[in-house]
Amino acid sequence: MPSDWAFRSLSWALLGVALLPTNALPQRAEKLIAISLFDGKTLRGWDGDPAYWRVENGAIVGETKPGAMPKQNTFLIWRNGMSGDFDLHAEYRLTGGNSGIQYRSEELPDIRWAMKGYQADIDAEQKYTGQIYEERGRGFLAMRGQAVLIETGSKPMVAGTLGSDAELKAAIHPRGWNDYEIIAQGSVIIQILNGRVMSSLVDEDTANRKTNGCIGIQLHAGEPMKIEVRNIWIQSY
Repeated sequence: MPSDWAFRSLSWALLGVALLPTNALPQRAEKLIAISLFDGKTLRGWDGDPAYWRVENGAIVGETKPGAMPKQNTFLIWRNGMSGDFDLHAEYRLTGGNSGIQYRSEELPDIRWAMKGYQADIDAEQKYTGQIYEERGRGFLAMRGQAVLIETGSKPMVAGTLGSDAELKAAIHPRGWNDYEIIAQGSVIIQILNGRVMSSLVDEDTANRKTNGCIGIQLHAGEPMKIEVRNIWIQSY
């Protein structure tokens, strides 16, 4: 996956140049060690409502059904450490509804298995898939195809484009498996889906941004849905 190219794509979009000096780009650590977050057999290391989460056919499965629906969005939370700067990969397949991968997030103290924070959005209609959203926070931060800058006290400013919505939407596999990559380093966040940069953010809103937090998988309330996730691994800087 051309993650270094992704960083250059963001710089192009934000600064309008073809190539920046190396010291102007987020620096990647060498020889990062990839750590698997899922053993393919159990939910070891994960914590969520057992009424909705299970392991099946080598994948984590979250599913809601008529008569078995959470009152609010519920999450499967990774308990074996928090992450700040990282490169996170996960494959997913969604059937109906809406889901997402949480990162640099925190748990709500008064609602069990609820989270707030950055989210790599996923939805069955492919309206929001690929965007950067903030659950229970600032909401839509960078829509699919946008390179966005947020400064303290300001609303998100679109600084460039990463491609047309139709072009990026065509890269999504609606009924198949998709590879999500999330890169977070300092104030820079880049989301890549099936090899295409979908959205990017430079979050300089020091009053609201988070630079560290939990990883989780969302199961959305509202309508029956099924999210499957496998091959989850992370490289931390």
